[in-house]
Amino acid sequence: MIFDGLQIRKLETLKQRLKFFSRVFCGKKMYKSVVYKGDELLGQVEIYAQEQQQEEENKNKKKRVIDEIVKEIRISHFSQTSERCPPLAVLHTITSVGVCFKMEESTSSTTKISSSQQESPLHLLHSSCIQENKTAVMHLGGEELHLVAMPSRSNERQYPCFWGFSVAPGLYDSCLVMLNLRCLGIVFDLDETLIVANTMRSFEDRIDALQRKISTEVDPQRILGMLSEVKRYQDDKNILKQYVENDQVVENGKVIKTQSEVVPALSDNHQPMVRPLIRLQEKNIILTRINPQIRDTSVLVRLRPAWEDLRSYLTARGRKRFEVYVCTMAERDYALEMWRLLDPESNLINSKELLDRIVCVKSGLRKSLFNVFQDGICHPKMALVIDDRLKVWDERDQSRVHVVPAFAPYYAPQAEVNNAVPVLCVARNVACNVRGGFFNMTLEYVYREFDEGLLQKIPEVAYEDDTDNIPSPPDVSNYLVSEDDASAVNGNRDQLSFDGMADAEVERQLKFQFLQLSSQQFLQQSVA
Repeated sequence: MIFDGLQIRKLETLKQRLKFFSRVFCGKKMYKSVVYKGDELLGQVEIYAQEQQQEEENKNKKKRVIDEIVKEIRISHFSQTSERCPPLAVLHTITSVGVCFKMEESTSSTTKISSSQQESPLHLLHSSCIQENKTAVMHLGGEELHLVAMPSRSNERQYPCFWGFSVAPGLYDSCLVMLNLRCLGIVFDLDETLIVANTMRSFEDRIDALQRKISTEVDPQRILGMLSEVKRYQDDKNILKQYVENDQVVENGKVIKTQSEVVPALSDNHQPMVRPLIRLQEKNIILTRINPQIRDTSVLVRLRPAWEDLRSYLTARGRKRFEVYVCTMAERDYALEMWRLLDPESNLINSKELLDRIVCVKSGLRKSLFNVFQDGICHPKMALVIDDRLKVWDERDQSRVHVVPAFAPYYAPQAEVNNAVPVLCVARNVACNVRGGFFNMTLEYVYREFDEGLLQKIPEVAYEDDTDNIPSPPDVSNYLVSEDDASAVNGNRDQLSFDGMADAEVERQLKFQFLQLSSQQFLQQSVA
């Protein structure tokens, strides 16, 4: 392209020339807009849409943002000040569409201010955001627009410049707190992951189904196994029957009566209730009644061994390492009671947050981290899922699911005991590795994405930079190892062979090796 020399010479300042060439060579479409803080006019700005290679949905989202801010940008408030993480690092971690636009004060505004030797309101806004590590926030329909004040590489660029991000309302503040505290999210399934529960009806159905199988089975060994399973179901059914009929059970000749437990109201729309419970500690059994007025809602619950170990790790030293959520296909009242049994002192989920953090999915629908975090309380990239089934989750979330063997105390009662490491202790180690990898909690760990990757690079990023050059944000899925990866090791770390493997395959093998090696080390160091 040939430029008219006279046209270029007419540009008033070197700053204008730089901006002129930037627009021509970058090919970014420029829009004019104005910025307000409340009702106060801060100045005129030029906006450059950022159109990286993305899915159509993300492109459309960016276009909607541009369409809105071309009218005006009206700052409603500022984000909270960050003590540890720069705003750019937080937004780069939690955004789903990247930088929506770049924004700088318009040349006409800059020229007027420079002639009066005063700092413009936009310049003061820029300085304030950088000094206090905060963003300027605008409500944008169902989203929040965050303006991040950026430094410039150009000595001539004296005017304020920003990058714009669009995220879910409240997501920035929630994730900022979590990242500053080095905390992630963890989502638990209930049935066959942490507990197994049965009513009188479900006991009868399971016993009938097994007896039908026995009647057609010809293998004596299999028949013997199923008869033993039936016996275990019948024993627990008899315990539950006593509880249903008499509010007591006889255990080893000793009569154990119910103890009343008060369940506080979870909201203004709920009433406190009193449930009759029996806890058989030696058998890891709890008898409870979902609706205290209806005996048919009585349930015998078996808690999975080593739950206490996992629970203790999540809140060790009184400091949360994970924000806890539940996603289940069970009914709500049942799910709330099961979680109360698992977390009786509300150490993992505050009672005021229970209704928001226990998510019940209708039968036939898939579980989704988007739905679990629909109120902007966490980002899927920062969440680990513990579930006994993978396919019940949305495909986008499956890479973040640690699949545990289904808890089967009637089919295989010794399975948990015979394992060298109980299933939930393995889950604890996985959670420990994920958090350690995400935040680089040990020097030996091979993956150091947030602290030694993103946080080290962010201070070097300037307004003019291409956003593609920023290191990829960490994702929980980076630290979970698939069953295929695990089987490739064959149980012997010393015999790993990378001959003939592609680089990506070598990386996967190394990741698994480091995960295995570091589990015990992480726990011994009691990561704070």
